[in-house]
This record gives sequence, structure tokens and C-alpha cells, in this order.
Amino acid sequence: MSKRIRNSEVCADCGAPDPHWASVNRAVLICDQCCSVHRSLGRHSSQVRHLTNTAWPPTQLQMVQTLYNNGANSIWEHSLLDPASGVGSRRKTLTHDKLHPNKAEFIKAKYQMLAFVHRMPCRDEDSCTARDLSKQLHSSVRSGNLETSLRLLSLGAQANFFHPEKGTTPLHVAAKAGQVCQAELLAVYGADPGALDAHGNMPIDYAREVGNVDLADRLVEIQYELTDRLAFYLCGRKPDHKNGQHFIIPQLADSQDLTELAKAAKRKLQSLSNHLFEELAMDVYDEVDRRETDAVWHTTQTHSALANAAAFVPFLPVNPEYSSTRNQGRQKLARFNAHEFATLIIDILSDARRRQLGNTCAVLKDEPMAKRLSSRHGSESQDTDQPDYDSVASDEDTDVDVPCGMANRTKSMDSDVSDGPVSAREFQEVKGALAASEAKIQQLMKANTTLSEELRVMQEKDRNLT
Repeated sequence: MSKRIRNSEVCADCGAPDPHWASVNRAVLICDQCCSVHRSLGRHSSQVRHLTNTAWPPTQLQMVQTLYNNGANSIWEHSLLDPASGVGSRRKTLTHDKLHPNKAEFIKAKYQMLAFVHRMPCRDEDSCTARDLSKQLHSSVRSGNLETSLRLLSLGAQANFFHPEKGTTPLHVAAKAGQVCQAELLAVYGADPGALDAHGNMPIDYAREVGNVDLADRLVEIQYELTDRLAFYLCGRKPDHKNGQHFIIPQLADSQDLTELAKAAKRKLQSLSNHLFEELAMDVYDEVDRRETDAVWHTTQTHSALANAAAFVPFLPVNPEYSSTRNQGRQKLARFNAHEFATLIIDILSDARRRQLGNTCAVLKDEPMAKRLSSRHGSESQDTDQPDYDSVASDEDTDVDVPCGMANRTKSMDSDVSDGPVSAREFQEVKGALAASEAKIQQLMKANTTLSEELRVMQEKDRNLT
């Protein structure tokens, strides 16, 4: 756990002193106010962690610290710092500016729209495509120059790019060079520790080959990050990967006798293709992160007006790269109470282990996805130990049948596997319903913003009166 990076830092977005949060993928420190906006953007734009109330992998914190101290913020504000950029009408927000709309609009432009990131002038014959940027990243990660790698990633370089001539990914190169912080940065941007090079070796193999045991162990942790995070959320423990234990599967105290509905929901989950199962697991991971960050947020904001202002994130923000159906399914996860959500997590952990061990041939017919799932959760985990069970307290206030909620969730994720042909009328009806739901969500979000602004005004008037 971090005790703080330094005591003299300021918020990267408004300059407020003593920031308590960090955006991991942007490598900046941010204050409580600006963090409330970062949280509303979603993890695809900004992955926030509290500096003291959240457990950090030491090398990940070192990566953020190194980048921040070396001016990572200038990557996201390049055109604001360049007088010749032609954006003189825009300015960086200040501490005393209003959270809404001033700071919120600036932060969205900075991290969501990447409005101030330097864009190289390109013509069709210029070498500035994502492929070329990815090749530059492939070379950059050999050195300790993290800022160059982050700049390339901000421009569109792919962390999982497979170099056709070298036969490796950037993570293979970083592991062989012993560049721990580069490996952490690549992992944050989605690099797969289980990816195979042209000779069938993983980045972990490269790290072990050069004798970097610590990096190899960390890559294994990254490989199992998804299932480790889900297990830790329920029982506060992580598997002992060094001793070959790669899964902990908690058990609800009242789950000995599964109902027929629960069994049907579990079969539905098991019938998902590897692709849909992977999407569902990633969405549940994001919801775990939202709930845990929300808990830390409210713990640290007990005596702050922000606790009741427009800082509340009621469900996972929309990711524009996902379909409307998937975004709706992600937001429905927020409706699951503690008991329902725990049941879903346990079923995902159990099925992830089953798929990774390859016990069911029917699921593994999709060979490319089977390999991806295996590499995501660890391809070297062929342990035959029994699951390590921990008791998880059940929620006695449960008023909705857990398997029913899970079945609905998996059904929406499995929408591409229909029982028969879909008519044009049915398609239009579904499309119309989705559009109406999206409009309703936008309307509610706008109303929430308006009410929050009114609350802020009333609080300000109350302070003036007192």
C-alpha cells in the first residue's frame, strides 16, 4: 500500500495541492473533485486508484510515479502548452473553477476526446499509422524511457502488436530486457502476458530465461488479475501462484442445495462461447472495480460536500466501443444485490477454472478463443488441486432470485446465439426498445447533473448564510 508518492504534488487537471487519487492508465495524480469526473468517464478512459486507501502492486505504483515525475501530464495537454497549436481559446482549469461545467468539460476533452494530445501531421505516404506506431513501441520498451512508450500508446500504438519480422509482442521485448515498469505500462494498456511469440514462448518465459524472477512472478499475477480480483472481492484472499495455486473459489454459506433455477442459470453460463464468457467476466470485473472504488470514495469523502454532489457513479458508464446490448447488460450489474452479485462471481470463477483446464471439449471447439482464455487466465496452471473454498457471508435481505438475474444477464450476452431466425419486425422492435432505453438513461443522467448543480448552489448559499 502506498503511503503517498510525494507530499508536494498537485492535481494534474486543476492544480489543487495534495492530490489523493491517481489515474493509472494516464499516469497522473488528481484531486478529489477531479477524480469524481474521472470516475464518471469509465475505466476505458481513466482507471482511478486512491493513493493510500487502495492496495497497489509496488511496480505499478513505481510506473505511475516515474511517468508523473517525468511529465506524463504534458502528453495529455500538449496543445495547451504549445503556443503554435491554435487552441489559445482553451485554458487549463484552476482550483477555484466550478466542478460543473468547467472542470468536467475540460477533463472529458482531455482524457475522453484526447483533444490536446499531439497529432503528427500525416499524409497517406507518411509513416504514422497504428502499425508503424506499434513497431516504434516495440523498440521503445527495450529502454527505460516510459514517456516515449506512453506517448506512442496515446497516439494509437497497440500493446498487443505482433511484430511480423521479430515474431514477438512488445511485452516479450520488455520482459527480455528486464524493463519492469515498461511491462506494467503495457499491461495497463491490455498487453497479454500469455501471448505466444513465433517460437511458442510467453513473456514469462523470457523473464525467467534472463533470471528476472520478480518480473516473471509479477507477469503471472497479471495473467490471473481478473480471477484474482474477483476472488479477493469476496473473501479478501488471493491464490498463491508461486506454489501453483491459481484459483480460489469462494462458496456462499447457503449454497449447498442449488435450486433448479440456479442450476439452469449455471448451465446457461457454461453454454456461452469463450468470447461471450470472456466479455461477461470482464464486465463483472469492471463492476467489482466500480463497487470497490465507490466504497473507498465514500469512506474518504465522509466530511466532504462531494459525497452528496455529482460524484456518485450509479452504474458502469457507457463504453462507446461496446454494443448497446452489452452496455445495457453492464449497467444492469449495478442492480444485483450483494448475494446475487456474489453468486454470479462464484459461478464465473468456477467456469473460468473449468475452461482454463479444458475439461469440456464442447466449449473448446472455438480453438482461437480457447487459447486466448487460457492465456488470459494463465496457460501454465495445470494444477489438479481442489478449489480452495472460503465462506462468504450471504445477504439476508435478498429479495430477488439470484439465478434469475444471472440468467437474464447471460441471455443478453448470448444474444448472437438465437433459437431461430429473427424477423425484420422483431429486429425493429428490439432496436426501438434499445434506443428508448438509451434515451431514458441519458435523460436520467442529465436530470442527475441538474439536481447535483442545484444542490451545490443550495450548499453554497447555506455556507454564505452561516
